[in-house]
Amino acid sequence: MQDAAQFEPPRLATRHPEPGWLALGAEPVLEPERRIIDPHHHFSHHWGGYGLDDLLRDTGAGHRIENTVYVQCGWEYRSDGAEQMKPVGEIEAVVKLAEAARARGTPTDVAAGIVGYADLLLGDAVEPVLAAQIDAGKGRFRGIRYAASRHEAFQHGVLPRPPLGLYADKAFRAGVRQLARHGLTFDAWVYHTQLQDVIDLARAVPETTIVLDHIGGLLGVGPYAGRPRAAFDEWLPLLAPLAACPNIVMKIGGYGTTVFGYDFVSQPSPPSSTTLANAWRPSVEAVLEAFGARRCMFESNFPVDRCSASYATVWNAFKRLAANASETDKADLFYNTAARIYRIGDAARHS
Repeated sequence: MQDAAQFEPPRLATRHPEPGWLALGAEPVLEPERRIIDPHHHFSHHWGGYGLDDLLRDTGAGHRIENTVYVQCGWEYRSDGAEQMKPVGEIEAVVKLAEAARARGTPTDVAAGIVGYADLLLGDAVEPVLAAQIDAGKGRFRGIRYAASRHEAFQHGVLPRPPLGLYADKAFRAGVRQLARHGLTFDAWVYHTQLQDVIDLARAVPETTIVLDHIGGLLGVGPYAGRPRAAFDEWLPLLAPLAACPNIVMKIGGYGTTVFGYDFVSQPSPPSSTTLANAWRPSVEAVLEAFGARRCMFESNFPVDRCSASYATVWNAFKRLAANASETDKADLFYNTAARIYRIGDAARHS
């Protein structure tokens, strides 16, 4: 019998749709004049590859994407030097692409905000790393993401598997406090089975703004495969205590991530924005009821969410989901919350 300590659960694959498949779902852009900040995308050699030209092709597909926020995925680390400083290379590489986009005169301010990675288990000793990232960011660096997403039934993602109990670690929490001292945010990525860890972290470090990615990782795989109601019933009661922490805001999106359990990419043609909106509506409405629009922001999570549909179709789905919201709430969901939290766009100009 294999030692449980050495057991590695199976790794879930991420499928990469072909451009031709995505093109089959082309549809008119809804509300093309609505201002949007996309607060969550990546550049990567993974997921079929996604570079500046790919992003600009997506942001130029008809929606008014004024700014984006790049979020870490272990891309382009430095190859030498001190281990704790290697993630600074990701910030340097993203800034180069942001400056290249600006030199082209693109209407989208690419990576107006950058969320990087630092080993927060260093505790207070992470401060020099944060200082180096702020310097490398040239005014764009906004925070750190350190994923704790882990389940004993499976593995997923391109990042190293996080240790158990990460967010409860005393040194880790000291590192999160350092973020507040530098005016930086913390992006959390966990599965719904770990949401109590986020609640406990938020209570322990109330001075740090925590951005909870992908609606808190509502699982549809592993023990929840084919049992969406069971997962929803576990996830839903945790929204109220999450929302009771005033330093938590929520990103709505990430549904194309394999762990959510949707399998649109296996269909002969991609889903319409109406189909996506109907599939996502129960969880979106629950999040909005708990948090309110002022503490929520829609996110593309591209290129990962290409497994749902094209960039334009995903934003159409969000617009359908917000169709009955007030104009004030729409402005928060698509622009103002992201601008305020990441200090970009109008919030940067008014600060």
